[in-house]
Amino acid sequence: MAVYNFNAGPAALPLPVLKKAQEELVNFRGSGMSIMEMSHRSKAYDEVHNQAIQLLKEVMEIPDTHEVLFLQGGASLQFAMVPMNFLHSGQKAGYVLTGSWSEKAKKEADSIGQTEVAGSSKENLYRHIPSNDELQLSDEFAYLHVTSNNTIYGTQWHEFPHLSVPLIADMSSDILSRKIDVSQFSLVYAGAQKNLGPSGVTVVIAEKKLLENANKDIPKILSYQTHSSSNSLYNTPPTYSIYMLSLVLEWSKEHGGLDGLQKQNEKKADLIYQCLDEHSEFYLPHSRKDSRSLMNVTFNLQNEDLTKAFLKEASERGFTGLNGHRSIGGCRASIYNAVPMESCEALVGFMEEFRKKH
Repeated sequence: MAVYNFNAGPAALPLPVLKKAQEELVNFRGSGMSIMEMSHRSKAYDEVHNQAIQLLKEVMEIPDTHEVLFLQGGASLQFAMVPMNFLHSGQKAGYVLTGSWSEKAKKEADSIGQTEVAGSSKENLYRHIPSNDELQLSDEFAYLHVTSNNTIYGTQWHEFPHLSVPLIADMSSDILSRKIDVSQFSLVYAGAQKNLGPSGVTVVIAEKKLLENANKDIPKILSYQTHSSSNSLYNTPPTYSIYMLSLVLEWSKEHGGLDGLQKQNEKKADLIYQCLDEHSEFYLPHSRKDSRSLMNVTFNLQNEDLTKAFLKEASERGFTGLNGHRSIGGCRASIYNAVPMESCEALVGFMEEFRKKH
């Protein structure tokens, strides 16, 4: 039976990447060792490390004003590192609340300094992204924090605010899925386990000017400056995850880079949303049309019993990861870069069949 992977993260990886990693697992490029066994100071790993940095800069068109860091701890650690480094005494940081992860980011910052809600769609059950007109922005903010894509609620920013203070974004679930203007952001961070590779490494893209103004009186391991000055080798990095990330970036280039990936992601999302819209009396999309995510399609059925039946039958047919997040239930199809069009077509076929049956 075919398996269709719609997991929200860790998520699907490109099959060619997995096969390449399989080939090199025991004997990495003639070294007689797995890359997991090598010193992170070795020449062989150093080449992989720096290649991953250069590939990310190339694929995402990262300007020379920014640098790439490889950290650990996922986005959750970034929730704390961002305010520790950039929320100075006497300042407030602005947070736009668009879902659970942005709430957690603000809560972590609250324990470090002063914050302010600069916009929220919580009253609307996080069904949409606040428009720029709805945001309460201030030139006095230390920074403005946004979450570019919301995996739980299936919403995504389609236009980011332009402002005079640093813009910081958690892009864990949609980085590398579409073209963005990196220069618009002072800092971007993303856990790798959606589009970049396996779990274990967190990518940070930071404006050099921002790092120069970071707080100095914090633990060294939590300072971006520490990792910047050591090329992300201050402590042992997650070497295998970075190696896998480099393979994913090579695969991304072979598939047309961000232009090619975005076009494919739009086709996949349109296919599923079209099914939801054509049968809106049966399938109930969660997100508003103007805020729909290309990465996470969230929906419910008419009642809980029908939703349970849908998920049960889907699982029996080889569809995995379609359960909504435990906090809200329902259904969710996560269609990251590595999820092929064939999987989305199979899902829509099952959705049509289930609707007719019930």
